[in-house]
Formats: sequence, C-alpha cells, structure tokens
Amino acid sequence: MTGLKTLLRIPWHLLLLAGVLVLVGSLALYSASQGSWQPWAGRHAIRATIGMALVVGIAFVDFGFIRRMSYVFLATAILVLLAVMIIGTGQGVSRWISIGGVNFQPSEPTKIAVILALARYFGSQSHDRMHSFIWYLPAFVIIGIPFALIMKQPDLGTALMLLFGGLAVVFSAGLPWRYVLGSIAAVLAAVPLLWLQLHAYQKARVMTFFNPESDLLGAGYQITQSKIALGSGGVFGKGFLMGSQSQLNYLPEKQTDFVFTMIGEEFGFAGNIFILLIYLLLTIAILRISYRVKSRFAQLTCVGIGMMVFFYMFVNVAMVTGLLPVVGAPLPLISYGGTSMLTVFIGFGIVASAIVHDRRERTL
Repeated sequence: MTGLKTLLRIPWHLLLLAGVLVLVGSLALYSASQGSWQPWAGRHAIRATIGMALVVGIAFVDFGFIRRMSYVFLATAILVLLAVMIIGTGQGVSRWISIGGVNFQPSEPTKIAVILALARYFGSQSHDRMHSFIWYLPAFVIIGIPFALIMKQPDLGTALMLLFGGLAVVFSAGLPWRYVLGSIAAVLAAVPLLWLQLHAYQKARVMTFFNPESDLLGAGYQITQSKIALGSGGVFGKGFLMGSQSQLNYLPEKQTDFVFTMIGEEFGFAGNIFILLIYLLLTIAILRISYRVKSRFAQLTCVGIGMMVFFYMFVNVAMVTGLLPVVGAPLPLISYGGTSMLTVFIGFGIVASAIVHDRRERTL
C-alpha cells in the first residue's frame, strides 16, 4: 500500500474529535494556571502534537506485526511493573519511573497491552470453545496479574480502568450471560476481602462517598468543593478565567482529576454537556470501526480501546460529581498527564492501523 493510500485510509475524524478535546484541555489548563501557558497548558499542547504524530506513524505499522507482538507487549509491561516496585518513585507510592528527568507511568500503556493480549487470545479461539468457562480462565490471568501489580503501587483508579477495559473485551468475545452473572456474584462476595486490601486513605475515600459531610475539611474536602464549583457554574458558567473556586485554589487537583469541575464552573452545564458529547462521538466512531474491520483480533482490539476511553470519561465524571468514590482517574486528553495522554493516542494509532491494513488482514 502506498503512503498516500495509507494517509487516505486513516480515520481523520478520530483525530479531529481528539483535537477538540485537546483544545478544551489546553484552555482549561491555561485557566488553571491563572492565565499562563506555564506550567501545564504549553506542555499539554506539545504532548498532544507528539501524540497525533504517533497516531499517523502507528497507522503505517503493519497490523499483523502488532498482533504478533501482543504477548511480547504484555510480558514487557509486566516486567516493567515489577521494576516499578523496586525503583518506582512517588510521594508515598511507587507509580513512576524517572528516565532522563522525565517521569513515566508504566501502568498506563499496560492497559493497551492487556487489551491486545486478550484480543489475540480470543481471536485464536474457535466459536465453540466460547461456550465453556474454562477457556476464559487464561483471560482472567492476563487481566489479574497486571491488575494486582498496579493495585500494589497503589493506584486504584488505573487498576479499575485496566479491569473495566479488559472485561469489555472478555464480554465482547462472547462470555455467556450465566457466567457474567456468576462473575458479578463472585465479585460481590469478594468485597470484604478487597476491602481489607485497601489502604487507609482509600477506605476513607469510600466512606466519604457515602457521607461527604462527615469530614468536610479532610477526606470530604475535594468532593465538597467540586460540587460547590459545579453548582455555582449554573447553565452557562461564570466565564473563562472567572471561576472563583478554581482561580482562588479552593478546588484541588483542578489540572488533573477535577478539570471537568473547573470547566463546569467556567462554562456551566452547557460546557460539560459539550465535552460529554465529544466523548460519546469518539466512542461511537471507534466502535463503528470495530464493525467495519473483519478480523476478530481487530474487532476486539477496537472494542477494548473504545471502551477504555469511555470508562476513563465515565469514572472521572462520576467521581467529580459524587456518583462514585474519588479513585484518581484523569479525563482523557483534557487532564494534565503525559503518559495518560500518549497512551490514549497510541490506542487511536492502533485503531488506525486496524482499519488501514484491514484488507490485508482479512486475506490472511
């Protein structure tokens, strides 16, 4: 395939929608630093430019090569997660590896590695095998090992994103509903055990979710300020750079986990709905591509990446509006965070490769 044909087959509408989110994110980070491109907005825009170039570059990579390397990607990701336990950095946690002064969070690209490994596993299984639960057990191992290592860091938000994205692939592979219901019952039965594994601050966040007013100046401070900011924004918001809760620094983590709240304060309910609409269009676009590609590996990969973006958005929005406990989940392409952003763009690049090389894949 010539370079021109490859460029013409790239799903540019994905990049257009992603660009809108990046633009919103850059403006939000500009506002978060009280009208300055430093320290967040400028870096955010530069990383996005690199990410979009990555999408185009990965689109040229043979999708068959990505399929063949999927288990290697997962094994490498697990080894790096093990290394994080030894040389990882962070305040009270071990989540990042510093390379040349640049902090890298290995748990983020691990989500993509898990999706690819699951898609390859299920893509190599016959339809008849999918009726027996035993053939799903390797999939739970593929999800379980990195999930446990990320929980150990600890990073509950990223671990949940990995779990949700992986389960989306498992369900899409054809897991019968009786096993789905059985799995839900098993998870509910394991809640007491999972509770014992949580750190004290994580338990406090969960308890605050049920009663935010119990500790307004402590564990409940973030979600209380978030609700005040969202409510004060009204329908159309207070205006760009005019959010009192965010500009006066009452709103914590406004550049990362609570950036949706800051946008809601400055652009109101209408601004938040606009963002949700873009995410919805982005998810639908990726899922439509999953229907267009013919190989099972490509279909499951696209579903996993599309649902990963959706769950990212859903958990973040539910978290800052008080519908879920605060677990530390960024808003994709809008929150400040280099590894998270580049991981999403790598996912889009893999989707682009899937559709660009689909005709060749279906002949193999």
